[in-house]
Amino acid sequence: MTPAAANHDHLAILAHQREELDIERGRIENAHCLAVLDHISAMIRVLCPEAVHVTFAYYGKTRTLDLEGVLGAQSSPLGACPWLWENGDEEHPLAEIADDIELDVQRALAPYRSPAWATVRRNSASDGNRWLLELPPPDRAARIAELVREYHPEATAVIVDGHSAGGRIIEVVDGAAEDGTRNLTTRRRWTSECDDVLTRLVGQLFAIPALAGRHLTPLYDYRHPYGTSSDLVRLMALPPTA
Repeated sequence: MTPAAANHDHLAILAHQREELDIERGRIENAHCLAVLDHISAMIRVLCPEAVHVTFAYYGKTRTLDLEGVLGAQSSPLGACPWLWENGDEEHPLAEIADDIELDVQRALAPYRSPAWATVRRNSASDGNRWLLELPPPDRAARIAELVREYHPEATAVIVDGHSAGGRIIEVVDGAAEDGTRNLTTRRRWTSECDDVLTRLVGQLFAIPALAGRHLTPLYDYRHPYGTSSDLVRLMALPPTA
């Protein structure tokens, strides 16, 4: 092998290693963003259990934000989210962690491709630069089970694919047949709005290694219903719901 050929091979190996490290760095960064979001959400709920959203003004050029407050659940599709705390109200317990909320939300949203952005939407009840970040559920798996069983009451598990949108439900294990085999269906009955929420939550399970290890089991020799790769297909058993 000539020196030029050896150098070319060396460069190719390093380029491949760099690409793998970039991918791994992206995974760690995504997990960190969601961990920061979970951390501040838990702190908020301790002081304000009814909290559902953090509202803020966001400045894209500097990727900074101004915290405005914490809101509760929307009472109806057309109703506004009620204010639970407005930044500046020093009498409320959340005032003690106002700086932590602002800093952690900013950290969670800092990377352009942060999965935390999937939890953000414009505050339609306000004019201008006003945004709502929905706090993640305390237990994502339980929330997924709750949503799935609203439309598939007999569901015992779902099959998810990490290739699509970071994680999407592709089949539902909808009970069992008389011979004991699992009833699999790709006919998901939920609405498109519910699908968006489920896709976001499943994607977060894939992004957080501890949750992926706990809830997502690899499937071998799985025949993908859409004929694509199955290396990121997992079985997620649904925990019991009330």
